[in-house]
Amino acid sequence: MNTLIVLLGPTGVGKTELSLRVASHVGSPIISADSRQLYKELVIGTAAPTAEQLARIKHYFVGTLSLTDYYNASQFEEEVLLCLENLFPSTSNVVMTGGSMMYIDAVCNGIDELPTVSQEIRTNLMKRFEVEGLDPIREDLKRLDPQHYNEVDLNNYKRVIHALEICLMTGRPYSELRTNTKKTRPFRIIKIGLTRDREELCDRINARVDQMMRDGLLEEARHVYPYKHLNSLNTVGYKEMFNYLDGEWPLDFAIEKIKRNSRVYARKQMTWFKRDKEINWFHPDNIEGILTFLDEQLNRPEL
Repeated sequence: MNTLIVLLGPTGVGKTELSLRVASHVGSPIISADSRQLYKELVIGTAAPTAEQLARIKHYFVGTLSLTDYYNASQFEEEVLLCLENLFPSTSNVVMTGGSMMYIDAVCNGIDELPTVSQEIRTNLMKRFEVEGLDPIREDLKRLDPQHYNEVDLNNYKRVIHALEICLMTGRPYSELRTNTKKTRPFRIIKIGLTRDREELCDRINARVDQMMRDGLLEEARHVYPYKHLNSLNTVGYKEMFNYLDGEWPLDFAIEKIKRNSRVYARKQMTWFKRDKEINWFHPDNIEGILTFLDEQLNRPEL
């Protein structure tokens, strides 16, 4: 039976190397579910697979976009499903790995089919956000869709703006268009979650940031600095480096901020993932346990 093996977990937990072991074990390519590794200009700051790792196992959705390309979870869902349709005739198992929560949910559960937002509406709202800030946009969302206003993270400007975009595009409240209905998939899904003790994960995140700096994160940020206003660069690692390049923060302070914000993001990821009762949790070092579990599941006719 065709099976999608989803290997997920917070940033810094150790997904990349383990995904290579799992993919090799089951004879699978790897689909990346990382919303920033999609961008070819962002290699160091996203901890993208190295050239050696990419050579070991065929990867999809790594370095396929430019910073100026618009992309979202709905597009990812559509393109991954098409990719799986093309892959499954030649392999019965495919590994998908990453930590982008909405991208993983889009593939596993589906997301509501919302209308494409016109470039005019998107551009106008972003210009307004840059000039006026988020407060007036929040007020418009409260007026047009009070239900979603009470549910959305009002500090997450991307989600607030997106909801208002849909309201303006359709003339209907965003909340009316969201059904949250789980879609059926023509393949089974096995979810493996990776977790570490909090202190252990924090130490790994801190060490990884230090390694990124040695590998040239500052130079990479300097290279993409002219595009810092783009949504693709609204991510931990680059935002802090931009503050340094703008002269707002000392370099040491910016590095500590990257570590802190990465740890905060990891906690958010775990909070999101822990709600999913279909995830089977393992420590990343328990490789034999993970492979044994997978073999047992794959040998079952149905899940």
